[in-house]
Amino acid sequence: MREELVEIAEGQEPLAATAIHHGHGLRDEVAECMALSDAERLREEDPYTGVWTTVVTTRLVARRSRFEVDLNRPREAAVYRSPEDAWGLRVWKREPTADLAERSLGEYDSFYAEAHRVFSEMQRRFGHFVVLDLHSYNHRRQGPDSPPADPAANPEVNVGTGTLDRERWAPLIDRFIGDLSAFGFLGRHLDVRENVRFRGGRFPRWIHENFPESACCLAVEVKKFFMDEWTGKVAAEEFEAVPRALEATLPGLLESLATLGPRDRR
Repeated sequence: MREELVEIAEGQEPLAATAIHHGHGLRDEVAECMALSDAERLREEDPYTGVWTTVVTTRLVARRSRFEVDLNRPREAAVYRSPEDAWGLRVWKREPTADLAERSLGEYDSFYAEAHRVFSEMQRRFGHFVVLDLHSYNHRRQGPDSPPADPAANPEVNVGTGTLDRERWAPLIDRFIGDLSAFGFLGRHLDVRENVRFRGGRFPRWIHENFPESACCLAVEVKKFFMDEWTGKVAAEEFEAVPRALEATLPGLLESLATLGPRDRR
């Protein structure tokens, strides 16, 4: 039986976490025309980010690969067609048929319908809510033995806020960044900056378009300092410290939401 596209859990708090690039699986018909190896796909996916979503109880975690359908791109670009869509990679052995692509886009539509249901319920119950859109990103693109990308332009955590009303949510955003930066991360502090590498993709933009008064979605991109992006091997100590750092921000997020006061829970 094929794996579901997304695993969904619904909790009792106005906080959600998503990992929409966590997945690695493919439908059989997609796998048959895929040119990329498992290792090549894994390098551009966000493996293990689904584990971090467990810091909250409302979770949406993709089980299948962005190379089947990318949930963080506009619908018309969600199925990669050319190397330009996919970091210069030749994705397909043969061009996917229109029917195959449409079935992939059907999965995309199903995901967004389910996300709308989950977030509508959060809006109804809590008035305001926060979504942590968790990702990871590569910083050794020149090869496994290459030096890492310049840290000045590649923070350990990039918080993308380019799809939301920054003025409206400023106290919450500043509190989140401050708490994450202040966390004692294995005897040091993380380099956390806003909108340096990423400003947020289609998914957070969709959230803010559909829940403009209720939702604050923070696109949290963690540099792959916690793993070898070429082999997939995890540095356990660093990896396990990331969710502890995220967990340390939750009280501040809840306090910030509480200051917003009630709103019409339609």
